Amino acid sequence: MADQPPNPKIESNFVMERGIPKDDAKFTIVLVHGFGSSKDMNFNVSQKKLGYFVLYDRAGYGESDPNPKRSLKSEASDVQELADGLQIGSRFYLIGISMGSYTVWSCSNIFHKGVAMVAPVVNYRWPSIPKSLMKNDYRREVLKWSFWIAKYFPGLLHWWVTQNMFPTTSMLEKTPANYFNDQDIEVLKHTKGFPNAHDFLVAFADWDFDPADLPDPFPSAREKSPSSVHIWQGYEDKVIPFQLQRCLCHKLAWIKYHEVSKGGHLIVHYEGVCDAILKSLLLGEDLPMYKPKAVVTEP
Repeated sequence: MADQPPNPKIESNFVMERGIPKDDAKFTIVLVHGFGSSKDMNFNVSQKKLGYFVLYDRAGYGESDPNPKRSLKSEASDVQELADGLQIGSRFYLIGISMGSYTVWSCSNIFHKGVAMVAPVVNYRWPSIPKSLMKNDYRREVLKWSFWIAKYFPGLLHWWVTQNMFPTTSMLEKTPANYFNDQDIEVLKHTKGFPNAHDFLVAFADWDFDPADLPDPFPSAREKSPSSVHIWQGYEDKVIPFQLQRCLCHKLAWIKYHEVSKGGHLIVHYEGVCDAILKSLLLGEDLPMYKPKAVVTEP
């Protein structure tokens, strides 16, 4: 996607505009990056003229100043301020990647054209998550330790994450935090990140709402656009298990659920996935290959 010059009404150092000019675009898409990423994230689409894309550095990432008081509310305010500054009003679609999905959830009261969350984080503190799905999930304990480190020793978070999540393949094989499948590991070899303690604390602290209790944000448009909210998940995701996403989507029937059968947590970097995300969100075109696979259980 070709870069576009930033709008003079907002600070250009933490915003990047790609695709075709805003005034010529049929679709406006705001992309929210994840943990250890920035506005420079790669969202690879073949249809470069499909829309006008806006990426921005969330608080504490890239060129954006840290916000020690960041919260779900401030994340939503940042998105609204961005939309106002770029004068895109309520015309935009919102796509949150991994940790950036909590920003999307925080915007539940300002949802506009439609949203998609790709490998979204799940907070084990949500009351809606059945205890049966958490009981033997080692990821819950790892997140608990990571949260504790982020809260009391934020300077150590970078070391904790890089030593347990983002090192070489050989190190990954030796640690309990083996969060990535083979395709993910290939992506990580070419990825640089900078974990942010405040980001981690907001995502996994107590929320003032449970996503499972949210009302349909597009009830009046349901007949015309039955899939205005989407979740994309990798079946082999070792960061967030697919069972949690399926459980949430079962409770929220207005969410369109897509699953990448051999996908890990970094499916946004897989060839063809970004194209599929956009076609489903913007055009209502869904590929059969991303329908959830049946889970076979032993008798």
